[in-house]
Amino acid sequence: MNSLAGLLLLFPFFMMAVIVHEVSHGWVALRLGDTTSLDAGRLTLNPLRHIDPVGTILLPFLLLLVKSPFLFGWAKPVPINVLNLRHPRQDMLWVGIAGPVANFTLAAAVAFLLKILGPGTPPLLTALANYLILVNLVLGTFNLIPIPPLDGSRVLTALLPSRFARWLYRMERWGIVLVDLLLTFGLIHRFLWPVVEFLARLLGV
Repeated sequence: MNSLAGLLLLFPFFMMAVIVHEVSHGWVALRLGDTTSLDAGRLTLNPLRHIDPVGTILLPFLLLLVKSPFLFGWAKPVPINVLNLRHPRQDMLWVGIAGPVANFTLAAAVAFLLKILGPGTPPLLTALANYLILVNLVLGTFNLIPIPPLDGSRVLTALLPSRFARWLYRMERWGIVLVDLLLTFGLIHRFLWPVVEFLARLLGV
């Protein structure tokens, strides 16, 4: 789907993946005592509440236009106040991992639905479903990389001894620069894509 119409058709599926990811962070935080995202009106699937002009619109469209094998983007992060969590350090593990788990769950659910529908499924519907599966697998896997501010760093911070966790937390201001460099030189794609392909094969995509 290289035409503009094709890109517009695919874009809502990308939006679905990033919104489910962010809402899951806020929902788990709410269950663990933090109402910040609820109070901000962010626990909704309304895309207008989650759009980041660069991460949700500009960057994904540019990557699709240049036929990048790796689609990257983000929604506006849901606000979370760690101090409101009942057990701040431990609970951030669950808040952090919630987004990737939601993406993997959505991918598995769509793959299961495709199997139920069987070989008689219209080709366009199959192609769109497979795209939704792959986008969720990419987002879930990418966000598990343990570099701040990605979700994997939240998980790692909760597991590390306190002195190492504090060091990792202080890295956050430079983490996004490191992620950009790894993306620019294709290093993340080199290691990420085999994982995504493995998960896709497990789901029968």
